[in-house]
Amino acid sequence: MPHWDSRVEPRWKDFKFNQPYAKGLHRLKTEVLGKTNFDPATLWQWGTMQAMALVGVLEAAEAKFGAEGQQMVGDSISAIGLDVGRQILDGVTIPPEMTEAEFFSFYATVINTIVYASLEDPKIDSEGKVTFDILWCPHQDHYKAFDCRIQRYFVRGLIQAAQEHALGKGWQVKFDSTIPAGATTCHFTLWNATEEETAEWNRYSSLLEAKALTRKRH
Repeated sequence: MPHWDSRVEPRWKDFKFNQPYAKGLHRLKTEVLGKTNFDPATLWQWGTMQAMALVGVLEAAEAKFGAEGQQMVGDSISAIGLDVGRQILDGVTIPPEMTEAEFFSFYATVINTIVYASLEDPKIDSEGKVTFDILWCPHQDHYKAFDCRIQRYFVRGLIQAAQEHALGKGWQVKFDSTIPAGATTCHFTLWNATEEETAEWNRYSSLLEAKALTRKRH
């Protein structure tokens, strides 16, 4: 069983989704992993290089162009998150008996364990709230704590893709703790937010962006 297919809830099997970047994935599995001595661990090294390059691009854009550069890179990252989310959910029909909480928890599992190649411990807390802990993240040994803001841009697009479905129009995600900041796990909450809570979360995102620009000036 692959690590991403370990949910025990009965309706997990009813949550049908698409593997993102399916063409390349098929080639990797059939023509590379199946026929050569390629070490898949090198994909982690390659991915880490891409991740650190993206952090560098964002910081360089902030340093040279300020808020305009920050928005340009952030919007580009969010657009990739939106595209990946749409790939996952393209043509997917949500069973009528599946709750919003189940939908978002299962969708988060796909994001966490496939898109982010991480290990997770998920929980459906209530009808309006789900949580998960990231037990291991590919970035945890090389990201600085502030670098995790990159994921906020990806997540913004991924959540937007989910909100395009009939379920979960008002659901939001927040980062409660992260491993690079010293926590044992990265803890996240997905919840059916009120308009006030959504505004508060957006304000916090704006504060992080302003903090990044201040750091560059100093």
